[in-house]
Amino acid sequence: MVESDAQLNCSSCGDDVNGFVACRECKFPLCMSCLDAEIADQKRFCFQCGHEYYGHGADAETKRGHEEEERGEVTMEIVPVDEPQEDNNGHARNLSRVSITESETYSETVNPIWKDRVESWKGKRNKKKIEEKKIKKQIKVPMEQSMEENEFPESVLQPFSRVVPISRNKLSPYRTVIIIRLVILGFFFHYRITNPVDSAYGLWLTSIICEIWFAISWVLDQFPKWNPINREAFIDVLSARYENDGEDYGLAPVDFFVSTVDPLKEPPLITANTVLSILSVDYPVEKVSCYVSDDGASMLSFESLAETAEFARKWVPFCKKYLIEPRAPEFYFSQKIDYLKDKIQPSFVKERRAMKRDYEEYKVRINAMVAKAQKTPDEGWTMQDGTSWPGNNPRDHPGMIQVFLGNSGSRDIEGNILPRLVYVSREKRPGYQHHKKAGAMNALVRVSAVLTNSPYILNLDCDHYVNNSKAVREAMCFLMDPQVGGDVCYIQFPQRFDGIDYSDRYANRNIVFFDINMKGLDGIQGPMYVGTGCVFHRQALYGYSPPSLPTINKSSSTCSWLCCCGRSSKASSKEDEAEIRRQSKQEDLNAAIYNLREIENYDDYDRSLLMSQMSLEKTFGLSAVFIESTLVESGGILESADPSILIKEAIHVISCGYEEKTDWGKEIGWIYGSVTEDILTGFKMHCRGWRSLYCMPLRPAFKGSAPINLSDRLHQVLRWALGSVEIFLSRHCPLWYGWNGGRLKLLQRLAYINTIVYPFTSLPLVAYCSLPAICLLTGKFIIPTLSNIASIWFLSLFMSIIATSVLELRWSGVGIEDLWRNEQFWVIGGVSAHLFAVFQGFLKMLAGLDTNFTVTSKATDTDDEFSDLYIVKWTTLLIPPTTLLIVNLVGVVAGFSDALNSGYEAWGPLFGKVFFAMWVILHLYPFLKGLMGRQNRTPTIVILWSVLLASVFSLLWVKVDPFFNGNQTPISTQVCSSIDC
Repeated sequence: MVESDAQLNCSSCGDDVNGFVACRECKFPLCMSCLDAEIADQKRFCFQCGHEYYGHGADAETKRGHEEEERGEVTMEIVPVDEPQEDNNGHARNLSRVSITESETYSETVNPIWKDRVESWKGKRNKKKIEEKKIKKQIKVPMEQSMEENEFPESVLQPFSRVVPISRNKLSPYRTVIIIRLVILGFFFHYRITNPVDSAYGLWLTSIICEIWFAISWVLDQFPKWNPINREAFIDVLSARYENDGEDYGLAPVDFFVSTVDPLKEPPLITANTVLSILSVDYPVEKVSCYVSDDGASMLSFESLAETAEFARKWVPFCKKYLIEPRAPEFYFSQKIDYLKDKIQPSFVKERRAMKRDYEEYKVRINAMVAKAQKTPDEGWTMQDGTSWPGNNPRDHPGMIQVFLGNSGSRDIEGNILPRLVYVSREKRPGYQHHKKAGAMNALVRVSAVLTNSPYILNLDCDHYVNNSKAVREAMCFLMDPQVGGDVCYIQFPQRFDGIDYSDRYANRNIVFFDINMKGLDGIQGPMYVGTGCVFHRQALYGYSPPSLPTINKSSSTCSWLCCCGRSSKASSKEDEAEIRRQSKQEDLNAAIYNLREIENYDDYDRSLLMSQMSLEKTFGLSAVFIESTLVESGGILESADPSILIKEAIHVISCGYEEKTDWGKEIGWIYGSVTEDILTGFKMHCRGWRSLYCMPLRPAFKGSAPINLSDRLHQVLRWALGSVEIFLSRHCPLWYGWNGGRLKLLQRLAYINTIVYPFTSLPLVAYCSLPAICLLTGKFIIPTLSNIASIWFLSLFMSIIATSVLELRWSGVGIEDLWRNEQFWVIGGVSAHLFAVFQGFLKMLAGLDTNFTVTSKATDTDDEFSDLYIVKWTTLLIPPTTLLIVNLVGVVAGFSDALNSGYEAWGPLFGKVFFAMWVILHLYPFLKGLMGRQNRTPTIVILWSVLLASVFSLLWVKVDPFFNGNQTPISTQVCSSIDC
């Protein structure tokens, strides 16, 4: 019994019923408008008791209301609230819910008729949604009209984000110089080709081929940056729309993915800091779930995550109470700033000291685990309960899932719930292909779909922590904006790094790529996926096409015939037909949203849809629960689902044989076939018609650790380049894949082509860097004597190159030092890692020789901030650049020596050759400095060997004189011939 002055809410819409109840027998609370809608829909019986509603119309309803008021009280049965309704914008809103004690009362008094009615209502409602979506595809409702229907305040109706175009004063000169440079290149090559050097024809032809390739590479890199843009997100508007007084009214849930393999190379403390920064992110806790993939099945990772979950009970409330940034404790406590800034609470200093002490104790426990794990016992690891650790054999173990934290599980020290934290280690067995990181990410997609099924996924590497606690809200400003987010497959954040030396010797920050190239792509179809710091739309990962698809261009078959290496038009037309069939099939599959286990409860029409749904098993695998989750666009799982059943299903979807004979890794999820699965995955999404966005908040969203020593950096670049070569040699090569649908824009395709062909630039680059030394040693040159017109073209080309770079820096805000470092490492990586990647890629694809890459170590020496910078691990990657460097240095010495012996006339040609050689030496200077050791501390042995080699070379030069031309007559002979001796 509830007193009459208590506020009753309608069980359908949540509005106040003002004392009115729909059913006279059970007093079921239903407002007048909802009752009218029920009666208009031929629903004349009560949801709760099954009795017929009393009377129709407003008079009868008013009469019943007065009767209830005269009694002085209203009886109310507890009715469970079904799935949240959706408003006009497709976002869920909260309805009034009952407490735990009330739900227990309901379980005893519920009427079976209600269940049947609800099941019938849900089925019809789902059909109605499908019809409405089809209508919306044909008739687009203006945003203003949709907002007016919701009757929100004017401040809430503002857009969540906006595009900030580059000023015309900066962009117009930039585009003009690009066109001018293109014209100059045409005249330059006309001169170079029509003026061969007969005395050095081989060198001249080699230089022409190299220069043409460099020009093509420049076009592929430059024109995708034709229309760069910036974006701005309005977090306050998002909060005003979906939050009120700290209560959530529709923010979308997000599943975080963190992947790790080897805890000895990826220290558990770094992974723990990433997890802690996720758990304390500024977002509703019930909307955050963190999944940690341990692909090495290490007990050390498991135990460290258990300790992290316990420490999170203290760390999360501390972060949210004092709004600290960043929320990774290791990086927060190591900041060299005034931590009292903007912190006015008197208790902050005391609590911060206590928290720092707790964190130091937590680090001691983690480090003790790491020290213990250095030597594996002969009998394997044993858990605390005495049982053997299932992952003692990392290549042969069952799937493991452990939920450490959850909405109904552990709470923090202040009694608040914590985000969900789940440990996942997929099953591995001999004889199965596990596809490394891509396979682990796909396993997390399936596990999260079964347990939480959030509509959005944010993936991070284990060493990339959340540096900006509002980063998720920044992404939601784009994904939840009705004007923007409909066709967006992912939001990519730039990568930022800690622990890099001030001069960034090896271009670890990649500023040019993240602040110039990615902005340019954002103005076309969107930035590329770069492996971490990316928020995905789950439906895009499932291989679904965006809501608004461009029509298939009938003439695309002709285009594909011209552009796809001579494939026949007949094959292209077959691909068109296959694409159309796939789209039509997908529409039918999207309509089948019924439960596979209740097929006998539906009529013939529904059964036919279910039959089409069963074909989803060939795509997604044999899991009814997972298949159902893929068909729910807004995400979420049934509240009545048994957690134990869900855990069993989650174990099933991470089994090693689950992906067999499915489309996992081929059309859905992270795509297999390359070590750079990120580029391939984003490319497939763009080919389906999706677009991506680039989000650059003022405070970097995420920060990570970069391998800053030369050897690790080159191995990292080698892995990226090999992945590009693999894509080039696969069926997914942008040169011929995806032409039929007409959904990938031309400039976007050029960007992807540049991404997969850039390693091949190493071949002409090595040849071009060798030419200066050869010219100096042979006395020949690749350019004939310059005329006045030729000098103008050469000078114009150099000036246009400089102008393009300056204007690019002007609109992007990148510093000239970052640009120069990028150019230097382009040469260093090109003549080493890229060169090896080309040969290894062909060996892998043609001979089947696979290359196993080791995980880059993330550990650092705390005694010296940049101690890792000076480590040189000798590998074969160091041989080509070292050889080029020595050869060009020898060539410069030889050139000056020859000029001193030849006289005044030899100095003119010498300057052109020396300038060419110095260009190579300056670009390889960071490599030389890396070989020499610490900054300003060149090892003595290097100096001794340098002096010794220079002395030997000088003595040999005087004795041998290798540039003596036998055809020339010695000066003494010429003099004697002119004088009668």
